Amino acid sequence: MRIDRHVKKTLLTATVLAAGLTLGACSPQYSNHGYIPPQEDLEKITVGQDTRDTVAETVGVPASAGLLTNSGYYYVRSRRQAMWFMAPRETEREVVAVSFDSNGVVQNVERFGLERGNVVTLDRRVTSSPISDKSFIRQLLGNIGRLNPAALAG
Repeated sequence: MRIDRHVKKTLLTATVLAAGLTLGACSPQYSNHGYIPPQEDLEKITVGQDTRDTVAETVGVPASAGLLTNSGYYYVRSRRQAMWFMAPRETEREVVAVSFDSNGVVQNVERFGLERGNVVTLDRRVTSSPISDKSFIRQLLGNIGRLNPAALAG
């Protein structure tokens, strides 16, 4: 009789422990990546007056910058959720884009978010852009005839 009670107690403990571990494995795990400057620091940036250097001093240097002649600073923060065996998915993303003109003066400060898989403008201070009427694909295809293979080899 004593052995039966001991076996039952051990089985009950093992069952409760296994159930707890199974439920614990189902809880989502979150990971945060990137950096967005605080709003009060972004408000210190003056469009048409601040430069690349003053922006870097005010809010810090971003993890990434523009691909075309350093056209802008991009501060990106994202949050991913991983759950058990499923692939991680991005639940939040925020991007602050600071664009500069050819002289390195702030031209625009924009804030974007991730809503239902689409980039949504959250905040925007706009200065007109000379290429705003062209789509990305049109700009990309417009450069096909201008490529010089000799320049790529050097």
